Amino acid sequence: MIEPIGNQYVVARPVYSTKAFEEEHKKKHRHHKTLLDHLKKWFRCSAQKAKRIALSLFPIASWLPAYRIKEWLLSDIVSGISTGLVAVLQGLAFALLVTIPPSYGLYAAFFPVIIYFFLGTSRHISVGPFPVLSMMVGAVVVRLTPIADTADPTVTNSSVANDSSLDDHKVMVAATVTILSGIIQLLMGVLQLGFVVIYLSESLISGFTTAAAVHVLVSQLKFILQLTVPAHADPFSIFKVLISIFSQIEKTNIADLVTSLVILLVVFVVKEINQHYKAKLPVPIPIELIMTVIATGVSYGFDFKNRFNVAVTFRDTIGDCFGIAIVGFAVAFSVASVYSLKYDYPIDGNQELIALGVSNIFGGSFRGFAASTALSRSGVQESTGGKTQVAGLLSAVIVLIVILAIGFLLEPLQKSVLAALALGNLKGMLMQFTEIRRLWRKDKYDCLIWVMTFIFAVVLGLGLGLAASVALQLLTIVFRTQFPKCSTLANVGRSNIYKNRKDYSEMYEPDGVKIFRCPSPIYFANISFFKQKLIDAVSPLRILRKRNKALKKIRKLQKKGLLQVTLKGYICTVDGFKDSDEELDNDNTEELDQPINTTDLPFQIDWNADLPFNIMVPKINLHSLILDFSAVSFLDISSMRGLKMILQEFIRIQVDVYIVGTDDDFTEKLARCEFFDDEVKDSIFFLTIHDAVLHILMKKDYSTSKFNPSQEKEAKFDFTINTNGALRNRECQTLGQNTFKNSEASSSTLQKVQHLFEPLCLIPTKLKQ
Repeated sequence: MIEPIGNQYVVARPVYSTKAFEEEHKKKHRHHKTLLDHLKKWFRCSAQKAKRIALSLFPIASWLPAYRIKEWLLSDIVSGISTGLVAVLQGLAFALLVTIPPSYGLYAAFFPVIIYFFLGTSRHISVGPFPVLSMMVGAVVVRLTPIADTADPTVTNSSVANDSSLDDHKVMVAATVTILSGIIQLLMGVLQLGFVVIYLSESLISGFTTAAAVHVLVSQLKFILQLTVPAHADPFSIFKVLISIFSQIEKTNIADLVTSLVILLVVFVVKEINQHYKAKLPVPIPIELIMTVIATGVSYGFDFKNRFNVAVTFRDTIGDCFGIAIVGFAVAFSVASVYSLKYDYPIDGNQELIALGVSNIFGGSFRGFAASTALSRSGVQESTGGKTQVAGLLSAVIVLIVILAIGFLLEPLQKSVLAALALGNLKGMLMQFTEIRRLWRKDKYDCLIWVMTFIFAVVLGLGLGLAASVALQLLTIVFRTQFPKCSTLANVGRSNIYKNRKDYSEMYEPDGVKIFRCPSPIYFANISFFKQKLIDAVSPLRILRKRNKALKKIRKLQKKGLLQVTLKGYICTVDGFKDSDEELDNDNTEELDQPINTTDLPFQIDWNADLPFNIMVPKINLHSLILDFSAVSFLDISSMRGLKMILQEFIRIQVDVYIVGTDDDFTEKLARCEFFDDEVKDSIFFLTIHDAVLHILMKKDYSTSKFNPSQEKEAKFDFTINTNGALRNRECQTLGQNTFKNSEASSSTLQKVQHLFEPLCLIPTKLKQ
């Protein structure tokens, strides 16, 4: 019964062990589905299931019929035009990251959008080139491009037209990688593996994208400075590129450098204005478009191409493609999740995999490269009023117009301008360095993941860096569970609340009771650590062996008649009994590890009392151990064996062990694995720490009372929480006047019982006789 009183409550219920609770409250039988049941459900066919599958594969069938033309169409048109202009420029700029001619970036900005319009579940993301993915594809292209051709002095960045065969090879590699990545994404979606993105944490993605931004920055320096830089794709390649750039810095094309710096400065300033006044501006200022038009006109009008010689516009790749597929999906899904929460509509991770996979297969077939979503482009689509993917479709129409009608107008555009525009879109990623300070204050492990992910991706390259970062992240999880912060608990506030005894000043610990908490799963990697932490104060195996050795000595003394037992204790009839310590030390270890058996002796041994002459055994003041497993979600077979050995060691030195806070699945698994036997019984499980503490106090106290066995069996104790947070007895006078009177308890026994319970105000409310 629970009685609320203001912001406090009063509870009256029996002390429950898990077994007693299950006996009193019968559990309902639940049928747990087997693998066969899931397979039957998966392959079962019905009209409703077919309709549901069709709607899930083509989400457009769900939202397009409900499209509000009058309310949404104008907003989508404005958003589509703005997003399309940005997509054109980003497609051209990010193609340089793939090391292919810029025109192919328009294909990557067009075809994936068309497919996503029909298959995607997000209404706000803009699918197309993403700088990190472009950089990862570019790394594969560089690695698979013939070294001799790449280093050929006739193939330079300042050439008006690159060698067609080399360009065709690069485009083919980029398209092949894109198609293979799309196939991987499609298979993952069909197999319902969208959950794989959970292994890429926010810290890892942030550190990885920041490192990718650094790679992009370094890769674009050769276009800004217009230098001939050999391609490098192995680990430490970023440092080799920097060495190559600085070794020929005197060959910089001043026209390209000045143009790039001016554009970078203007783009950064205008983007800050857009960010600062985004609430007042109806649409962001399309600075990329403005600068592209100006730069193209200036380059054409002043004939930069001729006057300043400026530049104008398979092996094993499964691992690279898998990394591209995962990163592309992770970025797109994380951005889509933000907008789905903001506008309250559902998204499906598996369907997103299918949509992105088909988009990349389709785009790669038309010689595009890997697509995901760019944060800046999606932000433009959402901030300019985009409501649905109709805006995305209209942005694809803008790209198509550029491809078919006005693409020739961009021929005078310098590569350094596109490089500057690409760097201008990295501002948000490079600003992620500020995350280090925030993560250091909040979580040291997440900060370590961010820093190491950045270092791995910069030093080892994006592919190997991603793999190493995921491995490090999983290793930190193992490390946290392998070395959990175990603690010893005590009572706080004289109530049913138990906290770390090091954290509070006014704590109460029942004599002889130790409460130990493990805050993580217990498995093969941390069972040794768990055992070591548990036996730091008491080494049960050592004490058990000492007691068994002492028992052998006592048996010898008793058989020889040298030891007598009186009411006052032991009497040794010889002054100097010496046994062969060497003989005892050479005893079989397995024999010393067995439970102590004193049934053959005519007396009982109190191991905490003074033993006969020459017999020393460590004394312990612990009689009960409570293990708080409320945070232990599972045990494996190896840790189960280790846990049972630990329990047996404590039980054999007469320390009662109780386990509290476990769920039903936990105990059921132990029963299935034959964990319980004559020593370790299922009665050691209790619902809460407080139940176990009350049980111990009653057991240790009333085992010495003057109840007869039938009275002890019928005794039932109820406790109630007082309104001040403490535990009180509602019938204290009845307890003192009737119970102990009927039991013929002496006044000293009554005082002893009351003294035992008073520190916690734990007094039984009723003793049935």
